[in-house]
Amino acid sequence: MVTTAAAQTGLQRLLDAELARFPAKTAIYVKHLGTSESAAVRGDETFNSASVIKIPIMVLAYHLAEQGKMKLDSRVEVRTSDLRGGSGVLRYHDVGLQPTVRDLITQMIITSDNTATDMMITQVGGVAAVNTWLQANGYGDQHLNMTIYEVFRRRYEHVDPALKSLTPEEVYALGSADAAFAATMPRARFATIQEAMRKPGVADELNRQVNEEPATWLGRITAHGIGRMLEAIETCTIAAKSSCAEMTRAFRRQQSGARRLPHFLSVPVGHKTGDFPPVLANDVGVIYARSGPIVIAFLTNAIREPYAETEDRMGRTTRAIVDYFDGLP
Repeated sequence: MVTTAAAQTGLQRLLDAELARFPAKTAIYVKHLGTSESAAVRGDETFNSASVIKIPIMVLAYHLAEQGKMKLDSRVEVRTSDLRGGSGVLRYHDVGLQPTVRDLITQMIITSDNTATDMMITQVGGVAAVNTWLQANGYGDQHLNMTIYEVFRRRYEHVDPALKSLTPEEVYALGSADAAFAATMPRARFATIQEAMRKPGVADELNRQVNEEPATWLGRITAHGIGRMLEAIETCTIAAKSSCAEMTRAFRRQQSGARRLPHFLSVPVGHKTGDFPPVLANDVGVIYARSGPIVIAFLTNAIREPYAETEDRMGRTTRAIVDYFDGLP
């Protein structure tokens, strides 16, 4: 295929038209790695990353492993204080499980496991270490704001600033509605906090923060920036070939977001989602189209329609992009 100015204009027109239909704030970055043809809509605007920010944590882990500073096959014990609510499977296993670091990375990507994520943030040296690596490697438009624990704890702080002192065990107990995990919290206080979170207006305010207040987000990214990182993984310019192969394999094993990038496709997809229902649905990845790999970074915040309908829109837009490239002579 030959990339022409007209073809690029065609891709841009396609993206503009598709995203104009979304009742949401959206951004997209698309690049065909075979032809280098690319286009974007709000590609350099900052968006709430949700769990997409877990990708840089993974990349840093592989860098450290290549430098001999981390062993991917070493085992790490999951303690009660490590448990996190939300997505993932590790919290459903007995405390004391000892997955390898590689297992933690895999779960952080394929099930977006929040327990694994905070454990991996610790393994790579903390939030500051992730951001130092991002800045040093040309990804300054990506930023990890805080841990999963801090994200969830801040939701309780919203209803009562005194709850800033909640421990990881207490935050997990409140989120899972299982008081047994908050061994030191009186049952009456547990019930009071639970009731406060159900008061009218609390959920709406928390959703507003997800849409509008970057200080409350897990991280911030741009579609262009995370797209460049995906390209670097796919082309093995960001790490050793063996490391990139493992990262790509994790993307290809994704268990979430079936209604987004892959929904209407019959070709392989490797991707990573980010979610805060009902107002945020991100999906970024590589489509292995017949014409060659296509990087797509799709960010959708401030959704104003049923969540599944937005996911379907993302899937239909992805199919249109793939058809555009595969249909070229």
